[in-house]
Amino acid sequence: MRIGIAGIAGRMGRLLIEEVAAAGATLAGGSLGRGRDAPPGVTTFADAAALFAGSDVVIDFTHADTAAEHARCAQASGTALVLGSSGLSAEAEAAVAATAEHVPVVYAANFAPGVNLLFDLAERMAAALPAAQYDAEIVEMHHRQKVDAPSGTALALGRAVARGRGTTLEEAGIESGRDGHTGARKPGAIGFSALRGGQVVGEHTLLFAAGSEHIAITHRSFDRRVYATGAVRAALWTAGRLPGLFSMRDVLAG
Repeated sequence: MRIGIAGIAGRMGRLLIEEVAAAGATLAGGSLGRGRDAPPGVTTFADAAALFAGSDVVIDFTHADTAAEHARCAQASGTALVLGSSGLSAEAEAAVAATAEHVPVVYAANFAPGVNLLFDLAERMAAALPAAQYDAEIVEMHHRQKVDAPSGTALALGRAVARGRGTTLEEAGIESGRDGHTGARKPGAIGFSALRGGQVVGEHTLLFAAGSEHIAITHRSFDRRVYATGAVRAALWTAGRLPGLFSMRDVLAG
């Protein structure tokens, strides 16, 4: 497979180069961000359209603002897309969904295998622990440069909790950024707290709090390489797939 990398000169891009080689796949090349120099020996494309046209699948961890454009490029060229950008707008989400009607798209909040197992656990625990007795709170921490909050992974955890309780995150209600006199906690709402500082790769804790017990499960990422390894695994998984919108859970299921 010819794997292309959007933003190939960035921190994730350089890790993806190594993981593509480790997987024995062919690196088609990549696109460069503004002011970036190409890594040595790597083919670069003038724009996103050329990158997609020259690849069988493109991995994109660049930015929410480019997701819609990249999705349209994938559709136009018939190229599979592995998308890991978080904080997408409603328009970008719609563009990704439309592209998935034509090509395989793996869109995941997090490509670490452990986090995706955490999503499954969150759904099962939420189904077993009634919302009336067990308040769900999600605490996440990331490096100081992260621009969106709560993180995409935290929101995916919230959606897993909501699914387990037979509802949606929007219907359950979100409580975040508490400050001042906020009143009592809304029953059944899902709480979020976002911490930013240092160079934390990613930490997520899901807490179910009842009057008589607390249950907490935590995932910590210590190296961004885990995301790159998972994304390359997802890219290889798209080979021969029919169009559809898939998650990392689909990839892990084989």
